[in-house]
Amino acid sequence: MNWASILRLGLALGLRPHEVWRLSLTEWRALTEAGVGPTLDRAGLEALRQRFPDTKETSS
Repeated sequence: MNWASILRLGLALGLRPHEVWRLSLTEWRALTEAGVGPTLDRAGLEALRQRFPDTKETSS
């Protein structure tokens, strides 16, 4: 097993290192297997971009 890759993926999912190591195999698979959640297609991305446009903050 490539433990560094497992840790990096866990961190990318927003987990803390100790949370990664406490996951059961079933929990890990639920988080990392393809098709677990809905995917975002181009139309969905555009809808989000329109709903939440990027704004440039300026300091006065």
